Amino acid sequence: MVFKRLLGALGVGGPTVDTVLAPGPALPGSTLTGQVHIEGGSSDVEIEGVTLELVARVEAEHADGESEGVVAFERYTVGGGFRLAAGERRSLPFGVTLPWETPVTELHGQPLGIVLGVRTELAVAGARDKGDLDPLAVGPLPVQEAVLEAFGRLGFGFRSADLEYGRVGGTGQRLPFYQEIEITPSPQFAHQVNEIELTFLAHPGGMEVVLEADKRGGILSAGHDALTHVTVGHDDVRDWTAEVDGWVRRLVEHRAAYGAHGGFGPGGHGTGGYGEPPYAGHDAHHHGHGSSGPGMGTAVAAGAAGLAVGVAGGMVAAEVVDEVGDFFEDDEEGGEEA
Repeated sequence: MVFKRLLGALGVGGPTVDTVLAPGPALPGSTLTGQVHIEGGSSDVEIEGVTLELVARVEAEHADGESEGVVAFERYTVGGGFRLAAGERRSLPFGVTLPWETPVTELHGQPLGIVLGVRTELAVAGARDKGDLDPLAVGPLPVQEAVLEAFGRLGFGFRSADLEYGRVGGTGQRLPFYQEIEITPSPQFAHQVNEIELTFLAHPGGMEVVLEADKRGGILSAGHDALTHVTVGHDDVRDWTAEVDGWVRRLVEHRAAYGAHGGFGPGGHGTGGYGEPPYAGHDAHHHGHGSSGPGMGTAVAAGAAGLAVGVAGGMVAAEVVDEVGDFFEDDEEGGEEA
C-alpha cells in the first residue's frame, strides 16, 4: 500500500514523494530498507532534507477515560542537500535500523491489530510537509515467536494486542509506550486467571519478558493482579514450553497484592511488587478483564503450531486491515498527534 500526497506547503505544482518499503515484515532491531521516490513539480526546488519518521497508534489512559493518538518514536535523515529540477525523478535507497522495542504487528502472517507507519517528510526551501505515509509490518524475533508458540502449545489463546502510552517500571524500557499482548488462559488455569498480559522489551543483549495476570478472586478473597518478570537471551536454547509453563505457574501462585499504581505519564515509576525478586509493575495503568485492541475480539485461536493460528470465521484479518487503512487515511487528512 503506497500513498502519495502533494506537498501542501508548496501548493499546486510542488514535488511529490512516494516511499516504497522492502516487501515482507521487518524484525525489531533489524535494518528496514526501501526507496524514497521523489518527482519534481512545475519548477526547480532545493531539497534540504528527506526524513523518515516511525509512528504508532497508541492508547493513553487518563483520569477521565481513554484516548488514542499518533506517537512518533524514531526519526532518520536519509537524504537532502540537492537540487530537484522540474519534472525530474530521483530515487533515494535507504537502510535504517529499527529500535529493538519496535512492536510486533503480525504473527504467522496474521495481523495483531497493532498499527505502525513510516512517514516521509521533505524539507523544501525551508518548508516542511509530511508527504507520504506507509504501513510498517513487523514480525517477531525468534525468541518472541518461541514464547508465543509455547503459550499456544499450552492451550492459551490470543485475545488482543495494543500499545499503551507510559512506562513499565523497573525495566530498561526506552520507547514512550509498550506493547501489551492479552492472552486467554488455558483450561488448566481458567479458574485462577482471567487473562495474562504479556510485554516484550527487547534490547541488543536479550529481552525482558513481563507477564501480568488478572487473577480471579476466591470465596474469601477479591481478585488481584500478579506479576512475573524474567530476562532471556536472543540465542537461548530452552524447552520453551516447559519454561513458559513454569512462568505461568509462578505467576498464578503469587498471593501478594499487585501494589500501588504510579501516576500515568511518560517517565513515571510504579511502586508495586509481587514478592521476590522485588519488581515495579506497569505504572501507566492496568487493563481490566475483557479489554481488547481494535477490532480483534477473540478472533485468533491458539493451536499446537502457535498462538496465532487460524482466524475465526475468516473475518478478523479483514477487520484489522480496515482498521489499518482507516488509520492511514485519517492521518493523511491530518490526524492528531499524541
